Amino acid sequence: MTPAESYLALSSELIARVREQLPLIHHTADLFAKTILAGQMVHVFGSGHSRILVEEMWPRYGSFPGFNPIVELSLTFHNLVVGANGQRQAMFLENVSGLAARILRNFDLKQGDSALVVSSSGCNVVPVEMAQEFQRRGVNVVALISQKHAEASMSRHPMGKKLQDFAEIVLDTGAPVGDAMVQVEGLPTPVAPGSTVGGCLVVNAIKAEVAARLTEAGHPPKVLTAGALVGAARAAELFEAAYDEHARRIAPYYAGLGAP
Repeated sequence: MTPAESYLALSSELIARVREQLPLIHHTADLFAKTILAGQMVHVFGSGHSRILVEEMWPRYGSFPGFNPIVELSLTFHNLVVGANGQRQAMFLENVSGLAARILRNFDLKQGDSALVVSSSGCNVVPVEMAQEFQRRGVNVVALISQKHAEASMSRHPMGKKLQDFAEIVLDTGAPVGDAMVQVEGLPTPVAPGSTVGGCLVVNAIKAEVAARLTEAGHPPKVLTAGALVGAARAAELFEAAYDEHARRIAPYYAGLGAP
């Protein structure tokens, strides 16, 4: 089997792992749909490369309002690698205690909100404290981790807690310890990570289930849709409507900041 064939075969196993979690995916969709139908937001957070899954949820083609993507550039701006705004700083900041609370100081969170917090290892301080802060403020938390990797990793949280310790529901990308999945002959360390593949499967399965629930409830979502599918005029109409709805949904989360 070539390395590429190996990666594709192992990715098929990720699909099977996600399928095993369908009851939890349905439970998550119930929770998120309830939040969105109440006119509130599902907050989505990820640091490092977990940012990919935040943006996968919203906004992109095939997605819809109701999700609040929380992405800090200082934790996710990887392309410069070294120098100013480099990867060393991002990895350092990802383990600064108290940063999660400062991020959430920007939002007037509400009872009935829910959250998806993504971290492959489940061990870095900011995502763990983000989930902890959400729970402290009455927000229901779903964690998306790579279970085997998280169990093998050492927490950097001050109390040794992991992301899964602050979540009502825990979902698994299915990626192995270390994330990389392919062994190359003559190379001592594996390559080609799997958490993004498994994570994208999980979040899009959730998204599809939420869309079904919203539609069944008589509130079909405004889905960002390509002009190649619905025509340029309808695509533009959907984009404007979806962005306007997002603005209306997010506005109350700023309105009450600093109020007694």
